[in-house]
Amino acid sequence: MVAGQPPVFYFGAMSPYSWFAAERIGRLLPQARWHGVFAGAVFKQSGRISWGLSERRQDGIADCEARAAEHGIGPIRWPEPWPTNDLLIARAMVFCARSCADDQLLRSFALAAMRLSFLEGIDLGDAEAVLEAGRRVGIDERTLADSLQDQQIKDALRSDTDEIVAAGVFGVPTVIVGDQLFWGDDRLQDASDADRLSVRDGG
Repeated sequence: MVAGQPPVFYFGAMSPYSWFAAERIGRLLPQARWHGVFAGAVFKQSGRISWGLSERRQDGIADCEARAAEHGIGPIRWPEPWPTNDLLIARAMVFCARSCADDQLLRSFALAAMRLSFLEGIDLGDAEAVLEAGRRVGIDERTLADSLQDQQIKDALRSDTDEIVAAGVFGVPTVIVGDQLFWGDDRLQDASDADRLSVRDGG
């Protein structure tokens, strides 16, 4: 990332920790540019798996529920099953990012999707859930549905995933400030502090 550019917030719509960060980043890093991630593909390229598919699942769920209560955004209603394939929601986020000159549509859509998932227990692996998130922020249903199968969107997502991994992102949420990478919801304040120092020092 080039010095002087705004921070970038990388998140996955099916990640509860990304949701926690998304609900708070407007206060801590309002200038950050949002960037959706196909987490399943990033994990695969990085040789990792979601903690939700590992022996740490129960501990992770307990930690998420405690954090949701701490942040005042719970209680979590876990989708069944969770996690599932985040390919369609990732394509939808690419569509949103390409549809606006700024990231406002992506922000609105992603928050609607994550709230649908973790407050209402809806599986974002289902195309109908993706379309419902779009309806909630005023995206035309047919246009969004078509985008999920659009070859240009598919190609853009593959290219974007390669670029994300090349930038050093191996999990979500991640915030990049200058040349510093902050991984995890619990590093959001550190990222905010680093950005303030960068601005103060003229970085």
